[in-house]
Amino acid sequence: MPFVVYSVLRLALFGACLGLLWWAGLRSWLVVIVAAFVAWGLSYVLLAGPRDAAARQLAERAERRRAAGDRTVLGKRAQEDADVEDAADEASRES
Repeated sequence: MPFVVYSVLRLALFGACLGLLWWAGLRSWLVVIVAAFVAWGLSYVLLAGPRDAAARQLAERAERRRAAGDRTVLGKRAQEDADVEDAADEASRES
């Protein structure tokens, strides 16, 4: 969830920069580029906490996958779906 929070905060920051620049009178196609650079700089400074939480989440997920080796890491519901699909596939091959 921290990755989603960080992404939403960055999009909100970009939208705020875009709106402020538009309101300030920058009405050409450059407004998007300038807003992206301003939002990038501000997110680097203002969103350090959410960025670190998102990085920790991604690192933990990568570590779990690395620890699993060749095994596929699925959630409980996805694993149930995969088991049902495997059983149906085996049943169709036996017929």
